[in-house]
Amino acid sequence: MENKIYGYVRVSSKEQNLDRQLLAMHEFGVLDKQIYQDKQSGKDFERPAYRRLLKKLKPGDTLVIKSIDRLGRNYDEILEQWRVITKDKGAAVVVLDMPLLDTRQGRDLTGTLIADIVLQLLSYVAQTEREFIRQRQAEGIAAAKARGEHLGRRPKEKPDEYPAVYELWHSGKVSARSAASRLGVNHKTFLKWANDQSA
Repeated sequence: MENKIYGYVRVSSKEQNLDRQLLAMHEFGVLDKQIYQDKQSGKDFERPAYRRLLKKLKPGDTLVIKSIDRLGRNYDEILEQWRVITKDKGAAVVVLDMPLLDTRQGRDLTGTLIADIVLQLLSYVAQTEREFIRQRQAEGIAAAKARGEHLGRRPKEKPDEYPAVYELWHSGKVSARSAASRLGVNHKTFLKWANDQSA
């Protein structure tokens, strides 16, 4: 039976355009009827066309994608899909933007090994970058706190009439809800001010 070449293209919203990816598929020689398309946002990563494509893939077939991130939202997912396609399905993968990620090359051990190493390296770099970003954010927050900067929303300023309304509430003449209403703030804000004052 003849081995088939499939293409998979994906954009993350209905408004984005698939043209660039489709053009790359055509230049590679993938037939229109063998190209599977998904327009899905990252949050609901259902990808019905991709799931149909996986069912079609047979050992010896080739899956062509424009870039490695078409396979998943993050590198854990990408590595998992790579494993499913190359190991479970026995198909080849060609990543057009990265010629080293081509497991067709004679299907020899070296070609597959190189592709696996490149993929692991990309995964490591992406993971490290995510950790650096988190570390930089944490360091930035710590530095801002050390400088005495306030992070997050600034506390609401108390209106001028707050002391008088507080006294009415404190002496039991009005409820907390009524006091809050008079000051034009919500019930929780008034109670926070009152608790801070009595602390």
